[in-house]
Amino acid sequence: MSEEYIDEIEQQELYEHFRFVVDPGQAPLRVDKYMLEKMQHSSRNRIQKAADAGFVHVNDRPVKSNYKVRPGDVVTLMLDRPRHDSTIEAEDIPLEVVYEDSDLMVINKPAGLVVHPGAGNFHGTLINAIAWHLKDDPRFDANDPEVGLVHRIDKDTSGLLVVAKTPEAKSKLGLQFFNHDTHRSYLALVWCNFTEDEGRIEGNIGRDPKDRLRMMVFPPDSEIGKPAVTHWRVVERFGYTTLVECRLETGRTHQIRAHMKHIGHPLFCDERYGGTEILRGQRSSTYKAFIQNCFAVCPRQVLHAQTLGFRHPSTGQQMDFTSPLPDDMQQLLEKWRAYIHGTTADTFSE
Repeated sequence: MSEEYIDEIEQQELYEHFRFVVDPGQAPLRVDKYMLEKMQHSSRNRIQKAADAGFVHVNDRPVKSNYKVRPGDVVTLMLDRPRHDSTIEAEDIPLEVVYEDSDLMVINKPAGLVVHPGAGNFHGTLINAIAWHLKDDPRFDANDPEVGLVHRIDKDTSGLLVVAKTPEAKSKLGLQFFNHDTHRSYLALVWCNFTEDEGRIEGNIGRDPKDRLRMMVFPPDSEIGKPAVTHWRVVERFGYTTLVECRLETGRTHQIRAHMKHIGHPLFCDERYGGTEILRGQRSSTYKAFIQNCFAVCPRQVLHAQTLGFRHPSTGQQMDFTSPLPDDMQQLLEKWRAYIHGTTADTFSE
């Protein structure tokens, strides 16, 4: 299992299923053996799978099976669904499958579709849809962490995702993500009029201590968060906003959203990171009405996972996919083009 996939699991909402505090006199012991002693109805193999998936935590951090517990350690089993609702059910939800073979699927996810069951979203998720699509494949079990999604995107982000049908495929694809051998680019509309044509953002990403649902950027040399690098280039300028292409070296949770916020250019209509405020432009009522209309056309962070490239886990062949902009983003960009067409260039010199 790749570090980046564990990172995405770690940053999402997790639910505590079991908690143990290591006794003061406990000798160093592998965490999988320790949990096996405490969880008599489980098996060591299941515990190791949970650790590989990032679900075994010690002192609020995911650990591997060979971690040795020490006196005072707090050991928890944290799963990505509530304890009372642990089974993923197959649901007949439409899927846009871009590519499929015996090893994997590439899916074009629409904005608004939750990826995985969680608080308030126990049904109607992408995972439920995948379980239905593959219900007749005897090799695929949606409740098995060794198969399924190799990476994730946010609920309100649209675009490409890859799903592994077999443990071997997931392991090999996960290693490519870990080694940064995949190619991913996103299109984002951000609040700013970039003077440069391209740039690089580097900064560790970790949870905001004041808001657990938001991420923050910390200095690269700090021990807070995990290293993250985003490369951006200008695609189209609209005076007060700019369409940029973002390429990821790493795949941290909310990486583009947090990095753009960090440099003062939140994604347009990104409520959690301040993008629903009018951050650039005029004070006129006409302009304010225009922005509100834009928010109504695309009422989400304007972010689309446009390209995805990786080597096929069985054949080694390079696989590259591109997803066209969804209708809401297309309509939004047309509104901005129409707006700047009727506005003089001098207006944008803030």
